[in-house]
Amino acid sequence: MTTAPQPHIAVLGAGHTGPILAKVLTEAGYAVSIAASGDPDRIALIMSFLAPDAKPRWAADAVAESDIVILALPLHRFGALDPAWFTGKTVIDTMNYWPPVDGVQDLFEDPDRGSSEIVRDRLPGATVVKSFNHIGYHELDDARRPAGAPDRRALGVAGDDPEAVELIATVLDRVGYDPITLMPLTAGRALQPGGPVFGADLTQDRFAEEIAS
Repeated sequence: MTTAPQPHIAVLGAGHTGPILAKVLTEAGYAVSIAASGDPDRIALIMSFLAPDAKPRWAADAVAESDIVILALPLHRFGALDPAWFTGKTVIDTMNYWPPVDGVQDLFEDPDRGSSEIVRDRLPGATVVKSFNHIGYHELDDARRPAGAPDRRALGVAGDDPEAVELIATVLDRVGYDPITLMPLTAGRALQPGGPVFGADLTQDRFAEEIAS
């Protein structure tokens, strides 16, 4: 019996969240590339300490060699990305639009769309899901628990494509969280700042209750 190969994951962003994601993903057995906005040599030293098994790469190369791309960059940098890079990729949007922190950004000033819906529309060749945005980067590592642990934290994943949602749910589970799947992507508004589960440490049952309320 053969085992299906694990997807290669690219993390775009080497600030607070990106390196922690690279760490937990490599420790879960995934091959991970990580990229900042410029020369990968600039982040090589810090990554050797924070996530030594992740490979610093130029952003375009990291995306090209990946199956899954995680957007963990400052929101104001998103508009500069080339949408063509992401054609055929599954993209996890971890970003949040929070004007008190980010300032007003015209691209995301749309009351009729959540921020990940704007990301989806900006990347028409990609399959976009929303996840990892409603847990603090400082908790991503420490909050992990093995399957079946009574205090295992739940994280949501929202998207329009059932296969992509299930794929990322598998990633969440393998990293150390109980996945809650939400469809379509508009349901991911519950994961945004101000939503019922944003920043909340909830088990699977409590998470589902908060989403349903």
